[in-house]
Amino acid sequence: MKATKSLILGSAAIFAGAGAQAADLPVKARSVEYVKICSLYGTGFYYVPGSDTCIKLGGYVRAETTVGTSYHFNPPENGVGGARNRLSDYYSTRARGNLNIDTRTATEYGMLRTYFEGVFTWTSGSYSGSGTTATNGSTGYSGATAGGGTLGIYYAFIQFAGFTFGKAQSQFSSPWSSYPANNLELPGGGGWDPVNQITYTADFGQGITASFSAQDQVVNYTTNIWNVSGATAAGLATGSYGAGDIGGSRTPDLVGMVRVDQVWGLFQASIAAHDNHSAYYGAPEVTGYPSDKWGWAGQLALSIKNLPTGPGDSINLQGVYTNGASRYNFQDYMSTTFAMYGGTAVSGAYQSVGLAGVSDSVFVTGAGQQLTTTYGFNGGFNHNWNPQWSTGIYGAWAAVRYNGTAKGYICGAVVGTLALSSGLGGCNPDFNYSVVGALTRWTPVKNLTFSAELAYMMLDQKYASGSAVSLPLQSSIAKPAAAYELKDQNSLQMLVRVQRNW
Repeated sequence: MKATKSLILGSAAIFAGAGAQAADLPVKARSVEYVKICSLYGTGFYYVPGSDTCIKLGGYVRAETTVGTSYHFNPPENGVGGARNRLSDYYSTRARGNLNIDTRTATEYGMLRTYFEGVFTWTSGSYSGSGTTATNGSTGYSGATAGGGTLGIYYAFIQFAGFTFGKAQSQFSSPWSSYPANNLELPGGGGWDPVNQITYTADFGQGITASFSAQDQVVNYTTNIWNVSGATAAGLATGSYGAGDIGGSRTPDLVGMVRVDQVWGLFQASIAAHDNHSAYYGAPEVTGYPSDKWGWAGQLALSIKNLPTGPGDSINLQGVYTNGASRYNFQDYMSTTFAMYGGTAVSGAYQSVGLAGVSDSVFVTGAGQQLTTTYGFNGGFNHNWNPQWSTGIYGAWAAVRYNGTAKGYICGAVVGTLALSSGLGGCNPDFNYSVVGALTRWTPVKNLTFSAELAYMMLDQKYASGSAVSLPLQSSIAKPAAAYELKDQNSLQMLVRVQRNW
């Protein structure tokens, strides 16, 4: 026992002595990386440790409910929403998480910037009819599963020496795009949804810039190219005036924009060229095809700030005209086919329906493309009652006009296929689409906002009063084969949202 104790004490003395000798030697301190604030690009930026790159992280979490529509952002204008029966949703819910990453580095060529923004979204779906006969009333669900959801990529671009490469907001759009004072979607101007592009922006100083861009047209900026010779009763009943006949991509849309951004507000003029490239008249390539036709769109936008109504108040206005480029008016979050049902007082008609369709061009087999003309505007007034409460009021109107040749094609299909009761004299596929609404926001604490928005939508179709069509059975929306009066339709919907930005 004494030997063991002596061994332990001796070992302790040896280690203590070694520790004392080590303490006398110089030791290099471990470097500590501190996160430093980067003040070059505004608040929220920090230097990436060990580099001269500044980074900013941000995002939001949002929960919302729509009432009176099966869709988020849009009125009940087609499908189960437009059917307005037991398949239509009285409400729909959505939850979304957003993350954005902004990096910036000063270089001899100017700022080098990368930006990414992605979202994770869960949206409740809808039940639509799955029966194939008049006696089978089964339904099926389409939408997010209980543990599912979707990933979306909003922005992903690089900016260097005046160039922008990647997915960013179109240079055609105004800074507020289709949201002058609203959350629900509006026509009347270029949309918000980012698009792949190559852009050069020249800065002339004094808030004056000009941009020239080549941007992808495939998803964002193409509506429909319809071969009316391929129209079917099932398609016409949904507002689709022919067989979809868009060909492969050939050329991007070409965009030019000039902007003046001052203390008083902003003015912007934009123009875009859009190539309409169709597929073939028939299934094989030997059937031929119509020649390409270029369309175009032009837009003017104006924002007025520093209004006498209060600090932070603003008025945003924009107007657009398109020929063969309808997506620059009916932006890509909006539908391009409309089938809204309602009541009727016409004897022998089951219900009324508002049918309408938006296209870039239409044609029939053996003939050339006929470009579709649209025009419209939107505007809004934003007022801050105090730091916690604000209100926006807004309106939008858009028109679709087919030329005489295109009307002849479409009306031939409608009369011949749907047996339009009033004949060619009552057939007119032109229509107007308008929305008015109001939005109120409450921000009890910084970056937390509760909002409620009410919007009234009107579909003004131009078929002759009292006209009727014979629609086939549409089991997916539970509509029977019957006669339907062609009639203007409207809807009222509400969006309630809570959002926390960080």
